[in-house]
Amino acid sequence: MKKMMAMLLTLAVLFGCASAFAEDSDLAYIQNKGKMIVGITDYEPMDYLDENGEWTGFDAEFARLVGEKLGVEIEFFVISDWGMKIFELDCKNIDAVWNGMTINDEILLNASVSAPYVVNAQVVVMKADVVGNYADADSLKQLSFAVESGSAGENALKAIGIDDYIALQDQTSALMEVAAGTADACVIDITMANAMTGAGTSYENLAAGIALTSEEYGVAFRKGSDVTEKFNEVMAQLLQDGTLGALADKYELTLAAQAE
Repeated sequence: MKKMMAMLLTLAVLFGCASAFAEDSDLAYIQNKGKMIVGITDYEPMDYLDENGEWTGFDAEFARLVGEKLGVEIEFFVISDWGMKIFELDCKNIDAVWNGMTINDEILLNASVSAPYVVNAQVVVMKADVVGNYADADSLKQLSFAVESGSAGENALKAIGIDDYIALQDQTSALMEVAAGTADACVIDITMANAMTGAGTSYENLAAGIALTSEEYGVAFRKGSDVTEKFNEVMAQLLQDGTLGALADKYELTLAAQAE
């Protein structure tokens, strides 16, 4: 009976999601409602709350710049389960996944993805006094890990054959597990590791070690969405006039265009 109820609930949710599709133009849908809902997580330096409780960070500022060009307001929606980001997108709970999202085969298959905008890597973070003892993937095999569920970090661990890990809601939670000593290490984006570990940060006794992957960030829109092309046009303008470069310098990030 429980399995039957679960199946019926799933079908109901999927049916409700399917009914969300009615617009010929995704761009027109967003502009007609006057806002773009951007799916994020709490992830410094891309999206995080400032002292006034407002969302800031590279992606938050970038999104507002794009919103101005499109003539819409930007509304942020916290994705509580990163593994459900495409579901949230398809059901129109959000209009974009824009939160330091790694471009990978799964995303390319299930969404329309922008041109890359920032380069990134998945790095191992652990206590600073031991990080130097681990120089390659094989040396990590006996460690316990914390990682964001459904993230590129989780995929990187699986790729090197590590399955002893705690899957958590976000990367910040993974860092907290290492700081508390309940996990030996975590795998997070190098952008976050640079911003949140080491001297003068919230996690002074943690440090980034080896990189498991190199990758690029992109923004995901609904499959077949015409917003993707418009986003790429706006991004090209912001690159050409120097606005995006200045924003990257502010948050100490490397633009994909600079890495080419």
